Amino acid sequence: MKRLSSSKRVVSNEVKGDIEWELRPGGMLVQKRNMADAASSPMIKIKVSHGSYHRDIAVPAQSTFGDLKRVLAQETGLEPKEQRLLFQGKEKDDEECLHMVGVKDMSKVVLLEDPASKERKLVEMNSNQSVLKACEEVAKVRSEVDKLSEKVIAVEANVRAGTKVAENEFLVLTELLMVQLLQLDTIEADGEAKVQRRVEVRRVQGLVDTLDHLKARNSNPFSSSCNAVPTSTKWEAFELSSTRITQDWEVFD
Repeated sequence: MKRLSSSKRVVSNEVKGDIEWELRPGGMLVQKRNMADAASSPMIKIKVSHGSYHRDIAVPAQSTFGDLKRVLAQETGLEPKEQRLLFQGKEKDDEECLHMVGVKDMSKVVLLEDPASKERKLVEMNSNQSVLKACEEVAKVRSEVDKLSEKVIAVEANVRAGTKVAENEFLVLTELLMVQLLQLDTIEADGEAKVQRRVEVRRVQGLVDTLDHLKARNSNPFSSSCNAVPTSTKWEAFELSSTRITQDWEVFD
């Protein structure tokens, strides 16, 4: 085993006769490890501690800490880049060989999850929970809109059959639909929940437009406007203060 001076650390590997050498962290020049030799080397068991959980991991004696991480990834679900391995209180690099730092059969290694990875997973988990909660809130509104939609269909059937419908019925249904629209406005949504909210916003808009058209037809069943395409409702009359719903509608307009 040879040590290079700092002036010679630019050399990554070199061949001397039939022996190939490689540079290790810290400037140590050692014989290059052959992967086939490592795989055929004696197996050792390493006691890996991860929080309150302990497991014995069998690996070739000449494995690197990177090799150990790949084995632990299958055991723990933590990707190698999410792992930190400590031996005798010091974190080890992926390139370091187990046997070179004194890891032997039944040696103890501590596994820690990288703090950045832990934080990222926490953020993702909170985000997923927020999306799930928003989807549930949208589902509640959808259920109420389903009921109102059935009433709108019933009103439409009466109007088309020539049955006179009380003006107040149109007003009540419209107000109930706008209540659901305001409820959608209170839902903070991202991702899939935002898409679902927009669908319901568009749906409520369509139902109110239908009621406007039916109301006009109900008032004057012989008017030529009966066959006209429903016009957009004047949403300003409902004094909506939020701009988010307006933006959702504009996406579909």
